[in-house]
Amino acid sequence: MSDQQYASRPRGSRTALSEAYDTALLDLDGVVYAGGQAIVHAVESLGTARDGGMRLAYVTNNALRTPDAVAEHLTELGVPAEPADVITSAQAVARLMSDQLPSGARVLVIGGEGLRVALRERGLVPVDSADDEPAAVAQGYGGPDMAWGRFAEASYAIARGLPWFASNTDLTIPSARGIAPGNGAAVEVVRIATGAEPRVAGKPLPPMHRETVLRTGAERPLVVGDRLDTDIEGAFNGGVDSLLVLTGVTDAARLLAAGPHHRPTYVDRDLRGLLTGQPEVTVAGEVFRCGDWTAFVREEALVLEGGDGDGDVLDGLRALCGAAWTFAGEGSCGLDAGKAIAVLGL
Repeated sequence: MSDQQYASRPRGSRTALSEAYDTALLDLDGVVYAGGQAIVHAVESLGTARDGGMRLAYVTNNALRTPDAVAEHLTELGVPAEPADVITSAQAVARLMSDQLPSGARVLVIGGEGLRVALRERGLVPVDSADDEPAAVAQGYGGPDMAWGRFAEASYAIARGLPWFASNTDLTIPSARGIAPGNGAAVEVVRIATGAEPRVAGKPLPPMHRETVLRTGAERPLVVGDRLDTDIEGAFNGGVDSLLVLTGVTDAARLLAAGPHHRPTYVDRDLRGLLTGQPEVTVAGEVFRCGDWTAFVREEALVLEGGDGDGDVLDGLRALCGAAWTFAGEGSCGLDAGKAIAVLGL
């Protein structure tokens, strides 16, 4: 297993991450764009990494759009991409289903075009009603205007004993206006109505990692994401390194409380982190240092000191991670981190 399994602090790198790894497996929502608009520094950072020889692959749990549509959108934003560069949870769940259903089997689809296209590519036939004699139910994110009746249709079919598959169970999704309900919230609606449990394909579970490996052939991959419970845990499950960027749903408090499965190898503000080395977090006794900052535990609280020079506040967060994760061991850190985070202004 990768040594990140028992990470007690973020790792340093003397070389730029774009040189240390051959392929970046990039999440999209909250990393490259939010609400359809490019996140600051994303376009230029990805262009520089690509020009330097790093392969860019886009790995998303959002099953709404097709790889063609995603690649077209990325290209419009200034990030040239081909459909083959995009791996979706719709593709992962379609492969999972095709391994268990005969070619030509009908599948009740609760979701968008991305899921329908992926199912057809695997030889399955999408249908819209529980009365269309489906052999299984596939549920994926259908966008903010998904009709309530679609959840009822899924419930009718599942109540008849049909197997239920979900592309992913992300409870939330970033948007231009803030955090919105994701496919996981919709899955919960059907779960409450039926009492059933779906088979899930998306990050952080193995079917998504399998799909990504099959499609990219990456030898030294780096997972880049904004979510601890999908991107970072997915990297952990796959035994590969990860970079957490703070442009999406994860904030400093969640990062400090992360258990072993949710601790990234590296932490940075945004995708500019691909283009640089990563500072070392050193430890002396119970004191953790990164750049101009030192962090330690005192009276059930995380304490942060320093930062008097021109040092990056992210160095302070990295030092705090060392103190919090070491204290927590293989658990989750419950120390009071409020004052320490306030010092950083994060």
